[in-house]
Amino acid sequence: MRRVMSVILAGGAGERLSILSAERAKPAVPFGGRYRIIDFTLSNCANSNINNVAVLTQFNPRSLAQHIGIGRPWDLDRASGGVVLLQPFMSQSSRGWYKGTADAVYQNLYYLEDQRIDEVLILSGDHIYTMRYDHMIAIHRNRNADVTVAVTEVPKSECSRFGIITLDHNERIVRFEEKPEEAKSDLASMGIYIFNKDVLFECLGADANNKDSGHDFGKDILPEVIGKLRVFGYRFRGYWRDVGTVESYWQANMDLIIELPVLNLYDPETEVQTVHRNLPPVKVGPKAKVIRSLISDGAIVNGCVENSIISPRVLLEEDAVVRDSIIFDDTTVRKGAIVDRSIIDKLVWVGSGSCVGYGDDFTANTKEPDHLNTGITIVGKGARIPGNIRIGRNCKISCWVENSDFVSDSVPSGETIFKKSQGRRLI
Repeated sequence: MRRVMSVILAGGAGERLSILSAERAKPAVPFGGRYRIIDFTLSNCANSNINNVAVLTQFNPRSLAQHIGIGRPWDLDRASGGVVLLQPFMSQSSRGWYKGTADAVYQNLYYLEDQRIDEVLILSGDHIYTMRYDHMIAIHRNRNADVTVAVTEVPKSECSRFGIITLDHNERIVRFEEKPEEAKSDLASMGIYIFNKDVLFECLGADANNKDSGHDFGKDILPEVIGKLRVFGYRFRGYWRDVGTVESYWQANMDLIIELPVLNLYDPETEVQTVHRNLPPVKVGPKAKVIRSLISDGAIVNGCVENSIISPRVLLEEDAVVRDSIIFDDTTVRKGAIVDRSIIDKLVWVGSGSCVGYGDDFTANTKEPDHLNTGITIVGKGARIPGNIRIGRNCKISCWVENSDFVSDSVPSGETIFKKSQGRRLI
């Protein structure tokens, strides 16, 4: 779509995802076996014919930058337009680290000023959904709107997690409530905004001069313009998930393996692109058993996989069992090991006879009770779990732990295993 530029906010630390985002930006967290979270936003741009994209990074940008590269999977490797990664920088006039979503865009206005565009599409890089932005932009133009905000219905019980929007009979926004305890509407902001270019510049300039502002689009910019400008809502009725928590991330992955998933990864009209890797086909052994799961290229399955997602180059040995779990790339689950309702990061070694996610004790994690409290155990990148050990529910096994970091053959539910040595392995 001509004269539109998309700006993808991809700099958040993602603390609620615990160690899954310890060594990578949240948008770079693997998803669905073969994707990264940001693939969905980038693919939506490609499917909407938006080929001028800026990705604003900040926290742990290395893996995200490597993944995006020059944007070839999304047809963004162009001489004119294409994709560019923008990071915070210090100068005589710059303020350094981004202080909020609005501040991130404000610090890069110099780049937007040079673009021959009429509208700026502000996007989040950490949501799972497929959407045609060109449809939303067409409606924005037909309404002669200054700002358009994408909204979607959410259960009343979840309204306190979102910015809640009320529309009038003309679909104009008349009220915005940030994470209300008692919401007057069930329409949540999706963190997708279309601004006319001049309107965006004016709003960001005023916000930058407001010392009391948190410099956030949802909390500060949007409430300020309602009633002053032509601000409309755009109703989105497809699948959309904010995967900002361990539970929501796990559930969004599990949504892919139901019989008729709402998020259809097989629709050519909304195809999700990612970096292509030349990997061999999946190999399923003579004693293997696979039930309602996704198995990625390069995986070798000799054990049992049930209601799980297996990423590339994962090895499951004979008599290994993976249930209701997500296993990232290059992980080995040895003979007789059990992984139950867990998320296992890359390059992990699960020793023979071990059990990750054991028992009926659902005590919340003592270090992260707000993030790990639904029975999901997470194992960080590069961890080595000894053989014949039992790890309970809501446990956190830190990145790169070794056999010597485990002091017994049992890790009670809610406990955390830290790496004793401060040295870091670089891979």
